[in-house]
Amino acid sequence: MDHPESLAEHRGGTHPPALTTPPATVPAPRPGHREGRGARAAWRAVRPSERLCHGTGAVLTLSGLAHLVVFAVDGGPWDGPVSWRKPVTFGLSFGLTLIALTWVTSYLRVGARLRTALLVVFAADCVVEVGGITLQAWRRVPSHLNMETAFDTAVSMTLAVGGGVLVVLLTVFAVASFRNRPAGPTGMPLAVRSGFAILLVALLSGAAMIARGVVLTRTGHQEAAYHSTAPLKPLHGVSLHAVLVLPALAGLLSRTSWSGRTRLRIMYAAVGCWSAAVLGAAAWAVLTW
Repeated sequence: MDHPESLAEHRGGTHPPALTTPPATVPAPRPGHREGRGARAAWRAVRPSERLCHGTGAVLTLSGLAHLVVFAVDGGPWDGPVSWRKPVTFGLSFGLTLIALTWVTSYLRVGARLRTALLVVFAADCVVEVGGITLQAWRRVPSHLNMETAFDTAVSMTLAVGGGVLVVLLTVFAVASFRNRPAGPTGMPLAVRSGFAILLVALLSGAAMIARGVVLTRTGHQEAAYHSTAPLKPLHGVSLHAVLVLPALAGLLSRTSWSGRTRLRIMYAAVGCWSAAVLGAAAWAVLTW
């Protein structure tokens, strides 16, 4: 016969206390841990070709900044065909443009393979252009329109051919932006199309500078060739970076709480101001040509 106390325990009257396992302690995430993990995930999602272009653009930009330090230490003229200004401005310009175009072209409705191929060729061309200009700056000789020796001629012609490649590549991107409406938030299609349209002005002015300089060089006016580009430089510089600034402005406006109509008005005003600056630089080029 079972003992009364044993029966009571068996029927539920009295039970020994249950053993409970304390919950596992989960460490609180460190500040910025989630943000850092999200940033790494976003970076891994970027295409390898885009990483290549971003990295190349960063190196070219750093090269321009480094030569600004060289200029501060070594001195010399800022203007003229032989100056540290050229590796500084070309390094910064090509580096920032490469980074910007890698981002801006993501809004274009073009095939992924075509975009990748164009960006990789564009990055390689940027390296060639900045590399040739930097090399000649360290050799203390002009980079463009320099036919003094066989080596200088080879460098000058390489830069000219590279400029032609840039014209073709960027024209393809520009045509794609007008052929199909770019994607993106309110104002981005306007910014991308306007940026590429103004960039075409920079390409045409750059081609005009090279063509005029080559003609003067071939006819024996070497010194005049070096100074012949001065009237078109403001136009070339003003119209070169609209494709960077206008889409960046559209991206910043998309992060505000303003209405789409307000953001679009601001973008139209920005495009109008930039176009006015381009027209002013073009008028200056015509008057001083």
